[in-house]
Amino acid sequence: MATDARAGATGVAAGLAGAVLTVDLDALQSNYRLISERLTGGATAAAVVKADAYGIGIGPAARALWAAGARDFFVAHPAEGIALRDHLADARIHVLGGAPAGAEEAFLEHGLIPALNCLGDVERWRAFCARVGKPLPCVLHVDTGMCRLGLDRREYARVAADPSLLDGVNIETVMSHLASADEDSSQNAEQLAHFREIRKHLAMGRASFANSSGVFLGPDYHFDLARPGVALYGVNPTPGRLNPTAQVVRLQAKILQVRDVDSPETVGYGATHRIAGPSRIATLPVGYADGYLRSLSNRATAYIGDFEVPLVGRVSMDLITIDVTGVPEAQCRPGAAVDLIGPRHTVDDLAAQAGTIGYEILTSLGRRYHRAYVGGNA
Repeated sequence: MATDARAGATGVAAGLAGAVLTVDLDALQSNYRLISERLTGGATAAAVVKADAYGIGIGPAARALWAAGARDFFVAHPAEGIALRDHLADARIHVLGGAPAGAEEAFLEHGLIPALNCLGDVERWRAFCARVGKPLPCVLHVDTGMCRLGLDRREYARVAADPSLLDGVNIETVMSHLASADEDSSQNAEQLAHFREIRKHLAMGRASFANSSGVFLGPDYHFDLARPGVALYGVNPTPGRLNPTAQVVRLQAKILQVRDVDSPETVGYGATHRIAGPSRIATLPVGYADGYLRSLSNRATAYIGDFEVPLVGRVSMDLITIDVTGVPEAQCRPGAAVDLIGPRHTVDDLAAQAGTIGYEILTSLGRRYHRAYVGGNA
């Protein structure tokens, strides 16, 4: 697979970085196609690329997803939409956070489609459409149980009773968002029933309901447009079951130093790891400043080839230490690669050790890594 030199422009040369983050754009495209194939009834898949495409880089990710067939893209904030437009001239770019007051002109200039999350948003967008003399596209977001963004039950009831409140805008999509799709929860069916009721009164445009995990809840959840996000990037959308998606990222750190130690030595800040006997400790140039979370202290594992090695001591800002006592010396010399995320140790594995979720691991990936993008024809 060829490396995309444009995509790897992070300002950190491979020889100067303490770790290399490799992003497999072929795997990203494979995940998009997998999800698209799971959809039924003519539904299509958008691509959620908020938070810099979940930490892997919005430019390379978006170009690869476009090449795989994605035409609808979702971001969280207007600035993300403007940045995405620089990479995709023809994509339909939806902004989940909507158009803040005063930002409407930027939406028109860059061809962004706001999610209208309350009646106040609707009123402002209507007024802007009236000023420019045409009904501009938008998404109408109705809350079905998240209690976050979206028209609440009272606002939805007002719109259902008086559809003229939506006159003057072009509602291309009506959406809601699942709160518990990655769990075996009765809330999923409750939200589905609520969304179906909403569509009886708000039947305009496309219906969009399923997120990554929602796609795997079955055909009832697919509607017209699914919005997969984290599953595109290799995080398991079906916790507790085999991950149907391919791994997209690999994080390899380079050993800085290996030293022989023995009791009564301790390792790292706070002396939280005590040496019990003759050991070899390797130091790696990665820390919480790179998104390798401090909660991984004395809990994480990594791999050197086929050897699993424990992280010992606390994660510090720039360094971690691993016990390589059981690894042949030839495989753990300075400069040797250690898989912090890799084929044997996935994003989900690392997240479990950190007591968090794959979303946080991905979106915390640091900017000090050398980023190598392979495949994807981006």
